[in-house]
Amino acid sequence: MATFVRITVLMWADILAAYAMWVMMTYLTNVWKLNLTHAAAIINIWGGLPFIMPIGFAFLVDTFMGHYAMLLVSSIAYSIGLGFLAISTPPVLSKSLGNCSAYKPECIGHAQKILYYTALAFIAVGISGHAVSLFSFRTKQVNVQTEDENKDKDFGRKLAWHCAGNFAVPIIGGIALPYIKPWSILFGIQAICTAVATLLFLSGSYKHDKRRGSHLTNLFRDFVASASKIWHQCLRSAPTALPTGPTRKEQEKNIETVKDIKIGIRMIPMCMTFIFFGVVISIGKTYFIEQANHMNRKLGHWTVPLPIFLTFNILINYEFGKVRLSRLYCKIERRIFSGSGSQRYGPPTGIAVAMVVSVLCCITAAKVETQRHSVIKSHSLLDKPDENIPMSVFSLLPQFLLLGMVDGISRTCIDEFFQNQAPAPMKRYLTLFTHVLFGLGNMASVLLVYMVGKVSEKGEKPNWFQDTLNRSRLDNYYWTLTVLSCVILVLYILVALCYPYRESASKDVEAPQNQESAQPNEDDIQFCCCCDYLFFKWVPRVI
Repeated sequence: MATFVRITVLMWADILAAYAMWVMMTYLTNVWKLNLTHAAAIINIWGGLPFIMPIGFAFLVDTFMGHYAMLLVSSIAYSIGLGFLAISTPPVLSKSLGNCSAYKPECIGHAQKILYYTALAFIAVGISGHAVSLFSFRTKQVNVQTEDENKDKDFGRKLAWHCAGNFAVPIIGGIALPYIKPWSILFGIQAICTAVATLLFLSGSYKHDKRRGSHLTNLFRDFVASASKIWHQCLRSAPTALPTGPTRKEQEKNIETVKDIKIGIRMIPMCMTFIFFGVVISIGKTYFIEQANHMNRKLGHWTVPLPIFLTFNILINYEFGKVRLSRLYCKIERRIFSGSGSQRYGPPTGIAVAMVVSVLCCITAAKVETQRHSVIKSHSLLDKPDENIPMSVFSLLPQFLLLGMVDGISRTCIDEFFQNQAPAPMKRYLTLFTHVLFGLGNMASVLLVYMVGKVSEKGEKPNWFQDTLNRSRLDNYYWTLTVLSCVILVLYILVALCYPYRESASKDVEAPQNQESAQPNEDDIQFCCCCDYLFFKWVPRVI
């Protein structure tokens, strides 16, 4: 079996698992019977981990482990996590202990809860490790194999394998898997697929990458050294002239490091406004899913599976985040700016557009939820949380599509902004910095919900977040997000207007010391890029 296939099956297994993880909110509310905010808090905190952890994993890859070891450890962790998740469901462990075996909260004991939360931790490790190493490792191994064996004719066969998987995996994940009702079997299938993919990966022989150190280590070391020397120079009298020889070269290096640090500090205010993207995007995999789970999903005689909205989100994310935005940049550069003008001002403008779309998304979600709440009242369903609401689930489609636009445009533009404005030593980790910001937004949404809930119940008024969805007033929360998004947009415009933009920084980009571990360029994406975009840009953020 080709090296390419052995590595790619890991990606396919991860995509299948991502579809199952996307409906985890419904598992917590339907089986565990957790209230709305508790379930959303678990999902958002857990969902923030695969955003934040990769930057630490990238440091481990560059400094200690290498891509192969990271893939090995993370794949095993992924398999263990999904296995624990399947075992933690009520029928599996409860039946072996002679207890009840129904999918009910009384059948979930202390041991099952420990297994469940342990499973989430292992799954987060698996997702983070694969996000850091899988694409880079696959690209290197395929290139090495082609160079060593001179098998350019194999490109067509590899392309056929990849495209076949591109069609089959989303169809299975989005259409077939949702019809598997027992949660233990659904999670068990993911565990088996991931375990088989891991064994196939282990059966291959690969050329291991060399570890040459991390840019983060070098940046931190240079920062400490520069700060120390500047401090000592301040204590001594300043020299009348610049030193010559090696001392002067060392001083020039310190000056460049200080400049890089200043550039990084100047970017902090803008980066802080990016965090709110994560807050808005987090409602898609929590409250949107819970709303869809209790609405009419009939389309003729067909019951629409929830992951179909995931497919819509992916398509609109890719279409606007990559295809349309790239064409827009070309038009801006050709018609408005000259030279690198679009590289300087295009991404900041795109970020503002994404913020405007996030406002529209929150407004749409609020209006749809207000309509849904009126249907609940008119049909006396306030105290019937398990009843389906006679309102089409496709009423939620516009807000899912708008959320996909927000996700795709914001990430692409933030990546471009970092690429053009960040110091050269930071460029290896630019995409990971974007993930960290969105992960912080996911986790910050938990605090925001708590604060909004506390404010809403002042004056002895009912809290907007009740135990059930029908009793909650999510429309008020969406309007709150609308106002906050507008405030963030104004703050961003003020900061962006004051920001001292640099010329295109592409000329001073240092080649990463560990080139194969860097984020892939567009030229590296040789095989059906839409599926690669699905995994490397989107899979880490579905949970």
